[in-house]
Amino acid sequence: MPEIGIGIVGGGYMGKAHSVAMSAVGAVFNTALRPRLEMICASSPDSAERYRMAYGFQRATEDWRVLVSDPSVQAVVIASPQTTHRQIAEAAFALGKPVLCEKPLGASLQDGQAMVTAAEAAGVTNMVGFNYARTPATQYARQLIEAGELGDITWFRGEHTEDFYADPEAPATWRTSGMANGTMGDLAPHMVNGALALMGPIAKVMAEVETVHHTRPGGDVDNDDHAQIMCRFESGAMGNIYVSRISTGRKMGYAYEVSGTKGALRFDQEDQNALWLYRREGPEAQRGFTKILTGPAHPDYESFCQGPGHGTGYQDQIIIEAKDFLQAIHTGKATWPTFRDGHEVNRIVAAALASSDQQKWQDIRDF
Repeated sequence: MPEIGIGIVGGGYMGKAHSVAMSAVGAVFNTALRPRLEMICASSPDSAERYRMAYGFQRATEDWRVLVSDPSVQAVVIASPQTTHRQIAEAAFALGKPVLCEKPLGASLQDGQAMVTAAEAAGVTNMVGFNYARTPATQYARQLIEAGELGDITWFRGEHTEDFYADPEAPATWRTSGMANGTMGDLAPHMVNGALALMGPIAKVMAEVETVHHTRPGGDVDNDDHAQIMCRFESGAMGNIYVSRISTGRKMGYAYEVSGTKGALRFDQEDQNALWLYRREGPEAQRGFTKILTGPAHPDYESFCQGPGHGTGYQDQIIIEAKDFLQAIHTGKATWPTFRDGHEVNRIVAAALASSDQQKWQDIRDF
């Protein structure tokens, strides 16, 4: 089977996840293209070499330009800080190389638009790393909605809530500085992307964005802790989204509910192998939400396990993402979410921030 040389910029948390995914995806999904871990880039020669040895790359560098320009690197994964995304992506596209970029797409709305322009001008595969929407349960939820199983959709509620900064005495770090590292840059994009995946385009938003803990041991906090966003979808449905890094007790609260005229569903990432489905049919005394355990009948599950209810995990979401990226490269057909899809998330986040500042509804078309 043909190989494709993979270069990954960034060896930390997500760099490791993508490295493991590229190592496993060929065996899990029997992909037509088989990744070869060609080169990894980190911020220093020592860390780059350490990641090379740990993850199994052939070579390492501390300069992303060396990685992108190397002819043996045929596709690039960007898992470095947001401020580096635009330069790396533009350089890769200039050489005709496919790019998978972690969210958010760049450090600003301007960066995102420039990256979309470069991607579409190059005409090569481009994807953004929104992995949570790739669980078998959420893929199945999308299928149910698209098939009309819930009837006309009337309402959506989504949240991405975690508690890693719930303690006011947790020290200030890089996460407490810079808009891209706040909740609106870190957690909100995931649930905004989830809302778009399940419900379609958002027309307008009304938001409140707030910093609860303005100081922490070691420094001031200059970004946000949580936010609430009311939204109106282009379909006419109502919705609301809540995102928080101070939601005490929540560890991976990527959760949503969708209501329609014929049924409803709900999902919580803390129980990511279950989807709860309600159908408005049969005797009233027998109606209620049914817990569906994911299994081989659901999208992308069977490649991991043949037993229903055994489940998939976080790393498996990244492997599914790697499969989709390789398939898009092999077939030449765009796979959701592209850079343009990722930029739509950026536009909605920007609109929400503007809404909070101005305390009024904001039309997404203005961003």
